[in-house]
Amino acid sequence: MSTSPSPQHRATVLVVNSGSSSIKYQLVDPDSGDAVASGLVERIGEDTGAVKHVAHGVTTRREVPVPDHAEGLRIVLGLFDEIGPDLATSNVVAVGHRVVQGGALFDGPALVDAEVERKIEQLAPLAPLHNPANLTGIRVAQALLPDVPHVVVFDTAFFRTLPDAAATYAIDAQVAADHQVRRYGAHGTSHQYVSQQVAQLLGRPVSELNQIVLHLGNGASASAVRGGVAVETSMGLTPLEGLVMGTRSGDIDPAVVFHLYRNAGMSIDEIDDLLNRRSGIKGLSGENDFRQLHDMVAAGDTAARLALDVYLHRLRKYIGAYHAVLGRLDVIAFTAGVGENDDIVRAGVLSGLEALGIELDLERNAGRKSEPTVISPDGAKVTVLVLPTNEELAIARQAIEVVGA
Repeated sequence: MSTSPSPQHRATVLVVNSGSSSIKYQLVDPDSGDAVASGLVERIGEDTGAVKHVAHGVTTRREVPVPDHAEGLRIVLGLFDEIGPDLATSNVVAVGHRVVQGGALFDGPALVDAEVERKIEQLAPLAPLHNPANLTGIRVAQALLPDVPHVVVFDTAFFRTLPDAAATYAIDAQVAADHQVRRYGAHGTSHQYVSQQVAQLLGRPVSELNQIVLHLGNGASASAVRGGVAVETSMGLTPLEGLVMGTRSGDIDPAVVFHLYRNAGMSIDEIDDLLNRRSGIKGLSGENDFRQLHDMVAAGDTAARLALDVYLHRLRKYIGAYHAVLGRLDVIAFTAGVGENDDIVRAGVLSGLEALGIELDLERNAGRKSEPTVISPDGAKVTVLVLPTNEELAIARQAIEVVGA
């Protein structure tokens, strides 16, 4: 009779997500799906950084100088040594790194070597805020953990399967080719994880299911997944395209950029800042926290009401469009912070879609969902559910596949 390996011998993966001024990390058991430890280093490069380490059910917080990513990761490794769990006895078989942009060069995870690093750097113009920071984290982690294989998992990889008709912008073909202009998508690790978990939850092969996945957080994206393969997604060359988001506009007439440049005297950088950081829910209402937004709506704030209506209207448009792309719809899955926790948004998005076979059980929908939950009535033509995403677990499992552990 076989027995499960003891915790100290079970393989783990250290997942590292390096942002421009932060490092998010988890020590993950890919078999059980448990986060053995997790943490966050913020305000890197500022006078005082903020560090949080969670292990053994205890949260440790510190404010210390974190001048750069190298020092940030040294602090993280020091917390593992001081507080635990001890990485030396945790059987860490890989370090998994999130990278935002894999372009047309990566359609899956990759073992880090000099050529992979060169390609990530080459793709930096497509994700100037993300890829350089991701690469810094990879190089620092390799220097500090040189005896463990490092694996990169790309946000865009799941969407490399988009048909040409969905991935191609209708601009001069040579200009597009010269400058790598096409639709890459984002949040792909989450969309892939959720669509696969949906099939397991329903006890059906993923190859049989046509799904719409709605990843609704401060950043938000939708995907159409046919038989486990992505055929459409809302984000494009960058994560600015698509749904209305916390601070991003989503879809907008490109001529707005020309108009603001020519007539408002705004620079390209100012317009970039406007569309990415001062638009979306925040731009319309002044608030991008949905809890505050709902309070404002309840108090009769007309700007907040309009912001919520615009947000929901855009989502319904995408659901209708993706229903048409798929031809048949079996599942709608809500995930990420807003999707998992906001029953008002879920109900508002699906309101009026009964003609498409989409129904909602209001009692099942009520409240936050920390576990997979079906929120459509029994026997509904389209199964609607909430399924919490776990990008760190998805990265860990892909890293395990690459290193063959």
